[in-house]
Amino acid sequence: MTVHTLDARTSIVDLKFRGFDLAIGTGVLETGDGIALVDPGPTTCLAALEAGLGEAGFGLADVRAVLLTHIHLDHATAAGTIVSRVPEARVYVHPVGAIHMIRPERLLASAGRIYGDLMETLWGEFLPVPAESVTEVDEGDTVQLGDRTLCVAYTPGHAKHHVAYFEEDGGTAWVGDAGGIRIPPGGVIPVTPVPDIDVEAWNASMERVMEWDPGRIIPTHFGAVEDPAAHFAELRDELARWARTVRESLGNEDPADPNTSADPARARTFAAWVEEDLRGRMPAEPVDTYVNAFGAGDSWWGLARYWRKRAAAT
Repeated sequence: MTVHTLDARTSIVDLKFRGFDLAIGTGVLETGDGIALVDPGPTTCLAALEAGLGEAGFGLADVRAVLLTHIHLDHATAAGTIVSRVPEARVYVHPVGAIHMIRPERLLASAGRIYGDLMETLWGEFLPVPAESVTEVDEGDTVQLGDRTLCVAYTPGHAKHHVAYFEEDGGTAWVGDAGGIRIPPGGVIPVTPVPDIDVEAWNASMERVMEWDPGRIIPTHFGAVEDPAAHFAELRDELARWARTVRESLGNEDPADPNTSADPARARTFAAWVEEDLRGRMPAEPVDTYVNAFGAGDSWWGLARYWRKRAAAT
């Protein structure tokens, strides 16, 4: 199934990222004046997005808005290409992320150090979004999309440019990666890449989303969750467990002179621990997606940086 229908005017398109079902989902909101997309995903998946839109009765030309929860490449890479094809489309993004959508050179250079030769294979072309097509959104803002209104909350912790969107009519919150990863029928896990992980801020962001009293939340990875309180409780526990495990992996290193030569091995050990843990308590299919579409090695680096920043500040 490519299109997952939530209600008569709202659906999620499965982008089939790296050939996996239920890895990345783009929200599709019919607005009465075209459609809005929540997290259009990487440009490598644009053909799958177009196919899903066609299945739902739309085309790329119907896009009038692109709502970004944050600018990580698995969420935002296709935004510039969409605007290049549909110039009337607007991109909504937090102010800290807006500059990188307009001038992505620094973002791409940073990502290139992580992904190397896989950049093009994983994410595809990242076209800049013209400044005149960008609308910055932050805590307390509202976005009017035709006859639909979405409230905005600032939800850092996974990324300092992360926001969530809430539509009171229907009670749906689009939470990006503030909701972690939940590949049905598996449980929820965090995703903690460099450079912005902040455990305390992330916990506060979960509380901020719950202030809306949503009937359902929608993580980009993947799909609707009908019990937000239970989901966030599980995510909070897993985030604490992952953070504790990474902290233990650092041993008693000197914050002023960390033993970074050991880091690649530490990241591999952590990734193996995550996979073993997941396979011990979840069905094989979602674990295969977790491991092969995302991987946990990147998450070690984000939490290690978090702990080292904390130690250096004391």
